[in-house]
Parts: sequence; C-alpha cells; structure tokens
Amino acid sequence: MPAETHPYNPAHLPFEAWTTMPKKTMSAAGNFGARLVELRKSAGYTQGELAAELGVTRRMVAYYEGETEHPPANLLPGLAKALGVTIEQLLGTEPLRRQTKARNSRLERRLQAIEKLDARTKRQVIQLLDTFIANEKLKQRLEKQPA
Repeated sequence: MPAETHPYNPAHLPFEAWTTMPKKTMSAAGNFGARLVELRKSAGYTQGELAAELGVTRRMVAYYEGETEHPPANLLPGLAKALGVTIEQLLGTEPLRRQTKARNSRLERRLQAIEKLDARTKRQVIQLLDTFIANEKLKQRLEKQPA
C-alpha cells in the first residue's frame, strides 16, 4: 500500500481535518440548557437566586439555560452542588436519581439564612413568622365556622 493513501498517514487530508478533534455532541444526553432549567426549578431556585449562589449574574444563568452548546466547565461543580446532583447527572451522562437527602428548597435556604442571624434579629424574625402562622390559623377557623 503506498504511503500517501495509508489510513494512518494524514498527509492526504487537509490540515484542519487531522489537527482538530471531532466535536463530541451530547445529543443522546439531551440539551444541557433544558436540563439546567428543570433542575433549577425542582431545587426551588429562581435564576437570580442561583446566580447569587454561584457568584455570577442572572444573565449568565439565563444564557446557560438557553441553547448553549458548551456548558460552563468552571461552574459545573458549583452548579451540581447547588442543585443537589452530580456533575455527570448535570451533564446528562448519568440518569437523574432522586437523592435520599432532601433537596434545598427556597424555604430551607431561608431558614438557614435565619439561623446565621444574630440572636436578637433571629427572635424578631421568629416572632414575625409566629404572627403570620397564628393569623393564618385564625382565618382557617373562621372559614370553617357556619355563618
């Protein structure tokens, strides 16, 4: 077999054909942006809240939720942690499995933020919450009473 046409001799191919790696598409794994939207919503985040958690702008989160071809490699660990999934699940190379540990919901994140407040402010927030809860219970009792 002549050297020019040997399959392992790239001399007969254009320079770009043998110097660049072929793009590996993740079409079988699905669309990264759509998966990110689904995971963000199921974790109870808004785009702004997820952006704040990651230290990026809301606009960046919106961009990556769009039809982006390349997921942000530098943000993958933070995204996976915030959304309660592995990086492989985030990329779609592994199926999503519901973790036994409860995901952080919006309410849980707020409760964690309240826990970090100083004692006086924490007492005030708890009193305010107690007032709202008592008010709602009173409304429900009044609705149940016959007129």
